[in-house]
Amino acid sequence: MGTPDFAVPSLKALVESGFQVPLVITQPDKPAGRGKKLKPPPVKTVAEKLGIEVLQPERIKENAELKEKLRAIKPDLIVVAAYGKILPRWLLDLPRFGTVNVHASLLPEYRGASPIQAALLDGKEETGVTIMKVIPELDAGPIIAQEKVKIEPEDNAQTLHDKLSELGAKLLVETLPRYVKGELKPVEQDDSKATYCKQITKEMGKIDWKESARKIFNAVRAFTPWPSAYTFYKGKRVKITSAEPVEGSGRPGEVIKADRELVVACGKGALKIKRLRPEGKKEISGEEFIRGYRVKEGDLFGES
Repeated sequence: MGTPDFAVPSLKALVESGFQVPLVITQPDKPAGRGKKLKPPPVKTVAEKLGIEVLQPERIKENAELKEKLRAIKPDLIVVAAYGKILPRWLLDLPRFGTVNVHASLLPEYRGASPIQAALLDGKEETGVTIMKVIPELDAGPIIAQEKVKIEPEDNAQTLHDKLSELGAKLLVETLPRYVKGELKPVEQDDSKATYCKQITKEMGKIDWKESARKIFNAVRAFTPWPSAYTFYKGKRVKITSAEPVEGSGRPGEVIKADRELVVACGKGALKIKRLRPEGKKEISGEEFIRGYRVKEGDLFGES
């Protein structure tokens, strides 16, 4: 059971490692792009290429047809990776060895929908993946296995997503045989140490230049590629895709350097803007932006 790109490596790894995957359950096709044409989830596309049957139920809880289908299959195990819906008790308890989940954090830290962005927003230097048993409470099930990964300064939500999805797939296929044999005993989470992360919204990407350079830098990383950290320059929206905190001071949002480098003052410190995408244009470097938009010291970012 999975839906977005994050779940694809886990599906492929299960098949390539010799696990029998008779069924893939994913979310319904969604409208996408300007034409709002229905687009299949990435997991559906891959499952069909692998010749696996795909179901896309609108509802899970009161779905008698789905229940009958799964009972006929008699799964030993159900694997969940970013499926995107709360699963009912009947489904969790149906398989012989229960239902396990691939989660992109070191639980009990960052339970919820956006663990990758949350780790970047908090300026963490490491995160990881957890293989856990699924229970009805959100990401609170016993931990079967975990593996850490270093967060590099140049990582953003996309690069970290790719690392964790591959690491999760690798850990999953290494863990399942040992778990099924009883060699790995799930360990209950310490609920007192649990932290939670929210669903990411477009509005979260708006930069507040009164914040510290470090906090804005973390937001740029967390919100690249979506929803993008953005600001305004001369009334036009500008997305910042790569930046670096540096020394400097001035009014929040003020350009304090505009030669070969574009540096903007923050509430504390300053931000060197390396790459950005002006509204309706392609991504360019800070130096190209200075030349093309005639940026000069004293100009202000943030005024819409």
